[in-house]
Amino acid sequence: MLHFFVILLAAVCAHAGVSDPNFADGRKVIVHLFEWKWADIGKECQDFLGPYGYAGVQVSPPSKHITADGYPWWQRYQPVSYSLDGSRSGSEAEFKEMVDKCNNVGVRIYVDAVIPHGRCPPPPMCGRQDDSYTFPDVPYYPGNFNVPNGRCSSNSGGIDDYSNPDEVRYCNLVGLDDIDFSSGLSSTKLVQDYLNKLLGYGVAGFRIDAAKHMDPTEIENIANGLQNVFGGRPYIYQEVIDQGGEPIKAAHYTHLGDVTEFRYCTEIARVGRGEVDLGYLYNFGESWGMLPSSQAVVFVDNHDNQRGHGGAGSVVTYTESAAYKKATAFALAWDYGTTRIMSSYKFSNTDQGPPGSNGVTSSPEFNSDSSCKGDWVCEHRWRQIRNMVCFRNAAGTAPVDNWTTRLSNLISFSRGSKAFFAISNERSDNCPWLQTGLSGGTYCDLISGDPTDSGCTGKEIEVQSDGAAQVCLEAGEDSMVALTYKAKSGSGAGCKW
Repeated sequence: MLHFFVILLAAVCAHAGVSDPNFADGRKVIVHLFEWKWADIGKECQDFLGPYGYAGVQVSPPSKHITADGYPWWQRYQPVSYSLDGSRSGSEAEFKEMVDKCNNVGVRIYVDAVIPHGRCPPPPMCGRQDDSYTFPDVPYYPGNFNVPNGRCSSNSGGIDDYSNPDEVRYCNLVGLDDIDFSSGLSSTKLVQDYLNKLLGYGVAGFRIDAAKHMDPTEIENIANGLQNVFGGRPYIYQEVIDQGGEPIKAAHYTHLGDVTEFRYCTEIARVGRGEVDLGYLYNFGESWGMLPSSQAVVFVDNHDNQRGHGGAGSVVTYTESAAYKKATAFALAWDYGTTRIMSSYKFSNTDQGPPGSNGVTSSPEFNSDSSCKGDWVCEHRWRQIRNMVCFRNAAGTAPVDNWTTRLSNLISFSRGSKAFFAISNERSDNCPWLQTGLSGGTYCDLISGDPTDSGCTGKEIEVQSDGAAQVCLEAGEDSMVALTYKAKSGSGAGCKW
């Protein structure tokens, strides 16, 4: 009987969540198009993301949300119902059309799912006199929430003590109404219906916002009722801010799917800024106390911590372009975790919403070099980043090999025989001979340019028959070299798929 129970438990856990992101065509990298409109995402999939080999898009929460003074970004994270009409990114019909367009070019959609809590705006928006615990459009009533049900142990109803797991999971986070997912309540089924509707439209998975503020069994119960997609389980990756010092750990959630690895952000920022001897990066990842690679979602920054929120630490952002490009390039070259790229807009205060006026988001426009104009930053379109997405795809699952440390801040390595990467934080130019692991030939450096029919718009590097090459790394913003077996000079296709 015990043996049967163990097998049954293992099956339930395996069913509850998976770490397969349902990527298509050997693609490897997700981009977060933060606050983009559905129509613009669909067009971006067709015009740019698909051709450059991006695997997927994390989209902002699609459910109906509050409208707050000044139209801040965070109003998207205060849902009032699970309706897909009422989002400033567009209508339900536009959402469905976006998913279809992206799937048609091999780019998956991952929804930022806000399910632990909600916030209703003041009356009469929610049809009541008070300003909490009643959401008739769902419908949710006080009996669907932890504080009215007496499950929160703090006197304030909020989280007063982060060393108390029960407060973190059952009390209100910054005044947001925390939903009770106890057995017998309608909450679990209502969330499942919402997520299944999205899966029915072709969504590939979900980022679970504020998963740390849910008991793992609550997420498991929700996930067990989700339908299959792309022939398997929907991808689940959970936001759990774990930087040590608190009882709730990222490892408590890995049996349900992947988990965001926030410790990565601080360490990768030091790489970009030249604050760490690059030679120490050998075995970067799990041996540094991070999650196993197969369970980690990693990123240089995200929409929260680039604004100083959500376990920010000392992250590097688009405002430090040279350091950001280096940090991102190394993240994409190294074989650790599932990588998500941030695509930002400029902001002068941490509440500021996306470019536009009167709460209406403007569409991005592009320069001749494909970068974005105006206040849309679009890091995913920067040459050094979009070409490293191609590098990641070309490297595939090939292991790190041919590790070389030259001087204190110049390293190189290959990804088997498929790709080669070198980076320098030295203050002077260096041109060492390095082992690339590649076959002989003339390659186009993807950091500085693209292959063309006749050569390369950037550096050309000659690899000898034994795999050795002289690699020049000039001090400055682009002191990196990235080569892949697919990007030889004159190959014509460039980095595009």
